Amino acid sequence: MEIDGIREVALRAAKEAGAILREGLERTRIIEYKGDKNLVTDVDRRSEEAIASLIQRELPGHSLVSEEGTRLEGNSGYRWFVDPLDGTTNYAHGYPCFSVSLGVEKDGELIYGVVYDPNLEELFTAERDGGAFLNGRRLRVSAISRLSNALLATGFPSDIATAEENNLDHFAKFIKRAQAVRRPGSATLDLCYVAAGRFDGYWELRLNAWDVAAGALAGFRTAVLPARSAAPVGPAARAMGKLNGEITANTPYGRMTLTFFSLGPSDSIFCS
Repeated sequence: MEIDGIREVALRAAKEAGAILREGLERTRIIEYKGDKNLVTDVDRRSEEAIASLIQRELPGHSLVSEEGTRLEGNSGYRWFVDPLDGTTNYAHGYPCFSVSLGVEKDGELIYGVVYDPNLEELFTAERDGGAFLNGRRLRVSAISRLSNALLATGFPSDIATAEENNLDHFAKFIKRAQAVRRPGSATLDLCYVAAGRFDGYWELRLNAWDVAAGALAGFRTAVLPARSAAPVGPAARAMGKLNGEITANTPYGRMTLTFFSLGPSDSIFCS
């Protein structure tokens, strides 16, 4: 079946890219700037090249969109969203919180995702209608139902100093109401940690598809979504229903991209 080939290639690509990231930590990294605080390293590009080459060789006809600019155009209906190094700023400083993320869609619907943390050897996988797993173990979301007891995660844009939507206002509200808020620096891992019950909730603004495609699929299969979402909510998701309601109600700003799970500016779940 086609999904078997996709699964095999995705797992190989994640592991090969992860090996590149691990090896790169042991040597001097070449760091460039795409903006004042938006970094890219030579390892980002090496990882991206390895992933794209494998997909092009093993799955010809598949399209690909990756953070550092690699594009493949195909006519199969399959498209890959790739973040070859999610958490580049962490990586550039030698801080071990980063990942490789690959999400696959078929005719516009996410069907498979892999997020690999090479530091902890944790491989998160998710398949539509198949659940989310960590190293083969099925994941379950947290049972926390009150925001005051919740450990949340978030992130901030690289242009935080100049952007009007920089998340500082939302952060100020949540830090007062939640038990605690963390800012790890890898959106894909944040989403996977929600799926694994390590975080009780997550929000972030202005994310791109490659930032969260794989992690969002894990979240779709295991965590509750706002009521306006068309995504299915399974039995395990209902444990977070009350918490999610508090979070969405706490942001009465109309149509916006502040969500648990966002697939980019054009595909966000909107809360009010």
